[in-house]
Amino acid sequence: GSVGSQPMRKLSCVSLSTQQLNIRNLVSYEKQQIPVNAIMFITTKGIKICVSPDQKWVQAAVKKIDQKRTTK
Repeated sequence: GSVGSQPMRKLSCVSLSTQQLNIRNLVSYEKQQIPVNAIMFITTKGIKICVSPDQKWVQAAVKKIDQKRTTK
Protein backbone atom coordinates (compact mmCIF):
# COMPACT_ATOMS: atom_id res chain seq x y z
CA GLY A 1 0.00 0.00 0.00
CA SER A 2 1.54 3.27 -1.10
CA VAL A 3 0.99 6.40 0.96
CA GLY A 4 -0.38 8.37 -1.99
CA SER A 5 -3.05 5.83 -2.93
CA GLN A 6 -5.86 7.60 -1.07
CA PRO A 7 -5.28 11.34 -1.35
CA MET A 8 -8.81 12.26 -0.27
CA ARG A 9 -8.73 10.20 2.92
CA LYS A 10 -5.93 12.23 4.41
CA LEU A 11 -6.21 13.40 7.98
CA SER A 12 -7.52 16.93 7.96
CA CYS A 13 -7.51 19.62 10.59
CA VAL A 14 -10.85 20.56 12.03
CA SER A 15 -9.84 22.08 15.35
CA LEU A 16 -6.68 24.10 15.81
CA SER A 17 -4.31 24.01 18.74
CA THR A 18 -3.48 27.43 20.18
CA GLN A 19 -0.45 26.39 22.19
CA GLN A 20 3.02 27.12 20.90
CA LEU A 21 5.05 24.03 20.10
CA ASN A 22 8.76 23.52 20.50
CA ILE A 23 10.16 23.96 16.98
CA ARG A 24 12.89 21.41 17.73
CA ASN A 25 10.24 18.72 18.12
CA LEU A 26 8.73 19.33 14.68
CA VAL A 27 9.97 17.24 11.78
CA SER A 28 7.53 18.12 9.03
CA TYR A 29 4.38 20.00 8.13
CA GLU A 30 1.54 20.04 5.63
CA LYS A 31 -0.52 23.00 4.50
CA GLN A 32 -4.26 22.65 4.30
CA GLN A 33 -7.08 24.88 3.09
CA ILE A 34 -10.11 22.59 3.54
CA PRO A 35 -12.11 22.38 5.77
CA VAL A 36 -10.13 25.06 7.60
CA ASN A 37 -6.97 26.96 6.73
CA ALA A 38 -4.29 25.30 8.81
CA ILE A 39 -0.77 24.00 9.10
CA MET A 40 -0.44 20.44 10.34
CA PHE A 41 2.86 19.89 12.11
CA ILE A 42 4.23 16.40 12.59
CA THR A 43 6.38 15.93 15.69
CA THR A 44 9.36 13.67 16.20
CA LYS A 45 6.97 11.24 17.92
CA GLY A 46 4.69 11.20 14.89
CA ILE A 47 1.94 13.23 16.51
CA LYS A 48 0.03 15.52 14.16
CA ILE A 49 -0.93 18.91 15.54
CA CYS A 50 -2.96 21.48 13.65
CA VAL A 51 -2.33 25.16 14.16
CA SER A 52 -3.41 28.44 12.65
CA PRO A 53 -1.00 29.55 9.89
CA ASP A 54 -1.15 33.22 10.81
CA GLN A 55 0.64 32.90 14.14
CA LYS A 56 4.19 34.30 14.15
CA TRP A 57 5.80 31.21 15.67
CA VAL A 58 4.06 28.97 13.11
CA GLN A 59 5.60 30.93 10.24
CA ALA A 60 9.01 30.72 11.93
CA ALA A 61 8.64 26.96 12.40
CA VAL A 62 7.64 26.47 8.76
CA LYS A 63 10.76 28.40 7.67
CA LYS A 64 12.94 26.28 9.95
CA ILE A 65 11.54 23.03 8.53
CA ASP A 66 11.99 24.31 4.98
CA GLN A 67 15.63 25.11 5.74
CA LYS A 68 16.16 21.62 7.16
CA ARG A 69 14.61 20.07 4.08
CA THR A 70 16.86 21.99 1.67
CA THR A 71 20.11 21.29 3.56
CA LYS A 72 19.72 17.49 3.40
